Amino acid sequence: MEIVTGYIGAFIIGLILGLMGGGGSILTVPLLVYVMGINPVIATAYSLFIVGTTSACGSIQNHFKQNIAYKTGLLIAIPSFIAVYLTRRYIVPAIPEIIIDTDIVILHRNTFIMVLFAIIMLMASISVLTRKTNDERIDEVKKLNYAFVLPSVAAVGIFMGVVGAGGGFLMIPMLVFFGGLPMKKAIGTSLFIIAINSITGFCGDVQTINIDWHFLLSFTVISVFGIFAGTYLHRFVNGRQLKRGFGWFILLMAAFILSKEIIGF
Repeated sequence: MEIVTGYIGAFIIGLILGLMGGGGSILTVPLLVYVMGINPVIATAYSLFIVGTTSACGSIQNHFKQNIAYKTGLLIAIPSFIAVYLTRRYIVPAIPEIIIDTDIVILHRNTFIMVLFAIIMLMASISVLTRKTNDERIDEVKKLNYAFVLPSVAAVGIFMGVVGAGGGFLMIPMLVFFGGLPMKKAIGTSLFIIAINSITGFCGDVQTINIDWHFLLSFTVISVFGIFAGTYLHRFVNGRQLKRGFGWFILLMAAFILSKEIIGF
């Protein structure tokens, strides 16, 4: 039953990526950990490959629809993928199994990763739901304040590396608020950035963990079918609906992970 549920989830991961340009890892990591029973550190590595490959397929579709702002995407992708690779290669393997061990609190690495994941998701959902943007604009991309955005991009890259997230739920607000992109173009550009970041981060994992390639490839193929469906459905949904749906989805997943890890619900 877990296998069937997992593969259904794989399709939904791709569907969400196609519709929202992010959020795939928000479902991937909990699905691999809570449903498939995979260790969180390995699950974060698998998430990078699954989400990265699926996003690459979505990027190809968005390229032909002219929904990718390559200049803006590369300005954000280059520093973030460097941070992701270095984090997966050196920082994650160095995190101890028990981070805090006192008479009051014992914090394990797996719990730390999942709670950190949920907290950042919560912050991103609040940002998406409360910030007002003109989703229907079609003007040219405004110039990025790179000196301001660079520290944020590097921080996002480190976070992505630690929790195995593609980072779309952080990249999309950045592309909309700082890059001046309309929502649908932000989604296409986000998929482009996620593909680069995730595959680069996974390359750092290949050298440090054993990969079950049969499971990983089969799961990824189903997710790719999902993104084709999501990209098709994307044309029928307006930017404002996507923005609010994206925000509420992140918020619900953050609440689920926090309840699971902190109170064991």
